[in-house]
Amino acid sequence: MTIVLQAEGLAKSYGRIVVVDDLSFEVARGECLGVIGPNGAGKTSLFNVLDGGVRADRGKIILNGEDVTHLPRHKRSHKGIARAYQVPQPFPDLTVFENVLVAASFAGRLHGHAAESAAWEVIHRVGLQERIRDLAGGLRLLDRKRLEVAKALAARPQLLLLDEVAGGLTEAEVNVLVDLVKSLKPDFGIIWIEHVAHALAATADRLMALHFGRKLIEGTPDAVLGSREVREIYLGIVDDAAA
Repeated sequence: MTIVLQAEGLAKSYGRIVVVDDLSFEVARGECLGVIGPNGAGKTSLFNVLDGGVRADRGKIILNGEDVTHLPRHKRSHKGIARAYQVPQPFPDLTVFENVLVAASFAGRLHGHAAESAAWEVIHRVGLQERIRDLAGGLRLLDRKRLEVAKALAARPQLLLLDEVAGGLTEAEVNVLVDLVKSLKPDFGIIWIEHVAHALAATADRLMALHFGRKLIEGTPDAVLGSREVREIYLGIVDDAAA
């Protein structure tokens, strides 16, 4: 199994507020690592450190064997890190195809026919082919989420960061998104931050729970979601024996 990402001792703080605290983990191609934790646990801060939005105070980020710790966000994108955000922000007055074409041209650094072919391919891959000429501003939420994923895929990533992409969806829509992420797993290393725990349980190979920026526990979805630490700190459930 090819290791796509190695994070070694990552740390980030703002004054006395520690948002990422000595985090180490790795992700292989074909693997999905789910990240859970309550609000303020450091999940978004971790993604900001990984994609280069903020610089880590300490630690290393190794992407496909290359140290990218000190590279800015746009260069990390060119090296193969792409992120799909919780709140989709497409160009509303452009079509689905035009939005993805922009991503393929700039983030993916493709041109002409190659960019158009890449845009067509990822639009079909996320299931938006019937919406390809619709304006992005008129899409329902599920399709905006799929468009957000398509834009990330158009950047030709090795590592795909999914930032709460199931948020706000109905149960049936979450299942559609779960199927999409499962279909992507063989080709990428995926890290998925999500509050919809059952979506991660159905998709992730491992879960990592964060608490105040530190790794609380890491393991299989069943082991992590069933652990006393997660039940007490993340889910707010106190076992009778510990009460």
